[in-house]
Amino acid sequence: MDLQQMRYVLAVAETTSFTRAAERCHIVQSALSHQVARLEKELGARLFERTSRRVRLTPAGEAFLPAARQALEAAERARAEVAAATGEVRGRLAVGSIPTVAAVDLPAVLRDYRLRYPQVRISLRTGPSEELIEQVRDGRLDAAFLGVQPGFRPQGVRDQELDHGQHVAVVAPGHPLATEHEVDLRVLADEVFVDFADGSAARAQSDEAFAAAGLRREVAFEVSGVEFMARLVRHGLGIALLPATFAAELPGLRSVPVTGAPVRVERLAWSRFTPSPAASAFLALLGVDASSPAS
Repeated sequence: MDLQQMRYVLAVAETTSFTRAAERCHIVQSALSHQVARLEKELGARLFERTSRRVRLTPAGEAFLPAARQALEAAERARAEVAAATGEVRGRLAVGSIPTVAAVDLPAVLRDYRLRYPQVRISLRTGPSEELIEQVRDGRLDAAFLGVQPGFRPQGVRDQELDHGQHVAVVAPGHPLATEHEVDLRVLADEVFVDFADGSAARAQSDEAFAAAGLRREVAFEVSGVEFMARLVRHGLGIALLPATFAAELPGLRSVPVTGAPVRVERLAWSRFTPSPAASAFLALLGVDASSPAS
């Protein structure tokens, strides 16, 4: 068994195709299939069920995949540690972020990081805070930018507050509230809302603010992306509550301050284990003390 065979298995599992896996690995399909077959013979079990229509993991393949992924990550970490010992930062940096991050200019940060450490492969994933925390916890992400309620601390990771601020009402230019200098939650309770999915951390901030005021509101449109949310608001289908700093950057919309508005805290989370050289360099660029205690 060798690392290359593990890479082939991982590629087949992720693409569900020997043909696409071979293209990804820059190898002819027959050679890739031969190496997978050799590994299956050595293990004494089939890793994939192959039909004319699809390829999928067998139970043995499902059991093999996490360990293979860990072995590949360990090998990459070992190479990165050796490079760091000689003064070169290389390897992989996986960053996660909520779509509405405003505490940092994330594209600018990633640009500066790439200029400083061109040998590091950077990946970025966006998603809700609860999923990002889980991905940092299990090692799929090195760090993640979160948006949570005041007092919330993610468990099983290290974290640090970056910023906090209030939400504003985001409305179309022709909306009756667009010319208001300020509104309160009682006025907003009569509006139709566009918001994130029920149960998400991004949604909870607004839900809890209305509940604390003894108010109920109608969320008619649940979306996962801010761009689509903004499009719905521009077409007058509803209004939204978004962080003031982020809302100011949305073109063609009006931001109205809200009395008793929800408060959003932005936090940076990273692994409670010793960060890789690439992750350490990223945290240092942000001015974060990587030795902060885990929550």
